[in-house]
Amino acid sequence: MSDDLDATGLLCPLPVLKTRKRLMALSSGDELRILTDDPAAIVDMPHFCAEAGHTLVESAAQADGMVWVIRKA
Repeated sequence: MSDDLDATGLLCPLPVLKTRKRLMALSSGDELRILTDDPAAIVDMPHFCAEAGHTLVESAAQADGMVWVIRKA
């Protein structure tokens, strides 16, 4: 299963907090696609994945921010 989270317009630490909350509702192996436009997310999202044990499947720049795909541990 995959899910989407639009965290554009949110500043640190809200994108990570909302990502963590959404991942809690998913099953292990599910993927979450997150959109962010907070410059701090470039550091925060990989750090969050490393600390929580989730897999950062993809991170890509877009014209209006970043897109992240995280696989729940």
